[in-house]
Amino acid sequence: MQSGIRRERPATEDGGLGVEEEEEGYECPPESQLPRILAVLSYALQRLVTRNDQCALPADGKKITVFHGVRSPSITVAKYLERIYKYTSCSPSCFVVGYVYIDRLVHRQPDFPVISLNIHRLLLTSVMIAAKMLDDAHYNNAFYARVGGISNTELNRLEIDFLFRLGFRLKVTGKVFESYCLHLEKEMLLGTAGQRIERTLPEFHRVSLESDSAKREESKVPRCSSATAMVVGHHPDPPSR
Repeated sequence: MQSGIRRERPATEDGGLGVEEEEEGYECPPESQLPRILAVLSYALQRLVTRNDQCALPADGKKITVFHGVRSPSITVAKYLERIYKYTSCSPSCFVVGYVYIDRLVHRQPDFPVISLNIHRLLLTSVMIAAKMLDDAHYNNAFYARVGGISNTELNRLEIDFLFRLGFRLKVTGKVFESYCLHLEKEMLLGTAGQRIERTLPEFHRVSLESDSAKREESKVPRCSSATAMVVGHHPDPPSR
């Protein structure tokens, strides 16, 4: 696991992130060594953010949350995801589950669009929570805060706010996980060359779809929200009821 975080800058008071687009000494792993989910997820989210930014209300009409910055961070979504993966070594499945959490949040709160002002903090928080749920070994909040370029106090506040907005619904079944993988793969296929996502959900998080408890859980999961579905035209409806 990586422990040294280079050229960290203090988080700015105007909502910026204490990370830069290009860092001195930053050696990104070759593209062939990066999990495919990073490219697929960054592509889907960037399309979503671009679309939502164009439809965003004027500044005085926006609903500001703790995830919003005053300005958009200079680091791209793709580089931010690579940074999180490089320094935290979380499993690729954490990025899929993090995406599930963001979609659930938007479905529960339709007036919370994913835009350039909040996408980085949403990603950092959702992936960190997913790592706590999926990975046997994971870093604490203080380390994730350093990776993400914000203070530990701010990340603690983001985590609490995120959990309450989700209603603490963190369970992701194997069926839901697979449906989101298919959804992301289709989005990538519509835009560029198709890529298959790593499907490595830990066994103890898989639930038998034949059991009554799994059926009850699936019945509570909403379909993919309009905020994420608007990225492309028609696609399978993950997660299915």
